[in-house]
Amino acid sequence: MSAGYPMPGGEETMDLQQQVARLQALLEASRQVHSTIREEEVLEQVLRIVVRELEMAGAAFPGTGLSYGEAPEVTADGSSALGSALACFPLDDREGRKMTELVVATPEGRELTLYEYDFLEGLVLQAAVALENARNHERNLQWARVQQDLDAARNIQRSLLPHTLPKIAGYSLGFRSETCYEVGGDYLDVVEQPDGSLLVVVADVAGKGMASALMATSFRAAFRAMAVNGLPLDELATRMNEHHWQEGEEARRRYVTAIFLRLHPQTGDLEVVNAGHNPGFLVQPGGETCQFDSSGTPLGLLPGMRYSSQRCGFTPGARLLFYTDGLTEVFCGEEEFGSDRLLDEFSRCQAQKADGILDAMWEALNAFSGGGPQMDDMTALALCRGTDATEATV
Repeated sequence: MSAGYPMPGGEETMDLQQQVARLQALLEASRQVHSTIREEEVLEQVLRIVVRELEMAGAAFPGTGLSYGEAPEVTADGSSALGSALACFPLDDREGRKMTELVVATPEGRELTLYEYDFLEGLVLQAAVALENARNHERNLQWARVQQDLDAARNIQRSLLPHTLPKIAGYSLGFRSETCYEVGGDYLDVVEQPDGSLLVVVADVAGKGMASALMATSFRAAFRAMAVNGLPLDELATRMNEHHWQEGEEARRRYVTAIFLRLHPQTGDLEVVNAGHNPGFLVQPGGETCQFDSSGTPLGLLPGMRYSSQRCGFTPGARLLFYTDGLTEVFCGEEEFGSDRLLDEFSRCQAQKADGILDAMWEALNAFSGGGPQMDDMTALALCRGTDATEATV
């Protein structure tokens, strides 16, 4: 129904010939309005039809900048600045929400005839459908572009993970990383050092999605730049914290939990620094377990933080698991999988190589959740030392 303009008088009627003419005109107008899927063109077609076919003084869609003929400008009293009477017809979507409004100025300020009024109401109904379709089409195009960008971002992020892992005689090394959305904030890297040691990091940026993925990429760049300097592990963590803090307020909101490892394969010595991350698990050949707990806050959360390292031997038959909280925060109803259950599964795992251990962990998680949807990014790295030389596995 129209707003701001009364319906024509009740005594006026349309004869059969007028009704047929009206229907023919509406069919042609509908064809023109639906001939495009661009929002602006839909509205322009409506304005041209109103002025040319109905010979109105002018028509406009206020707020869009689109008008035709003598553009009707509404004055404070609701009339036209041109002295013409105004008729207002809202264009509503399928849910009854107003999308825009057609304002029509009649010639010489006269009232609309019944034919004109009826034609405009029919035209507005068709225009509303065409306008909503055009907007839906534009949203679909925008979403397709976003999806293409997300697909490209996912491929780029996957390419930043290690393509191959070092082959170290007597050791098995493997990892698995699965994002909750197209991209995520988990990060894992393995860097061989000039002295023959192996530098490993598993990190988790606060949050999920694109913002966390961008921060993870920034973290990778800083880590790689510092890793080549052969810094002591505690100093590396301290510098990474300062670097992240100095990145600014937005970076501080996306603080990073990280656990760093340096392995000396020849001697079997391990050094670990945990910066606000989930505890790392070490299972010795006899079944004795140990955890690498946090020695400071997450990176970028507080300036001036100093971190300490833990050292231990990595004897033949030992195995280690680093992971992000996506593994422990798997749910079965209201019950959380938790770190204790993860450590128990890891301790009882019979697999002798890293890839077999990771397969077993994922199977346990899937069985616990009943195959429910993944709620967070999930990344894990396993390191095993055997009694015989074995190749590293990815």
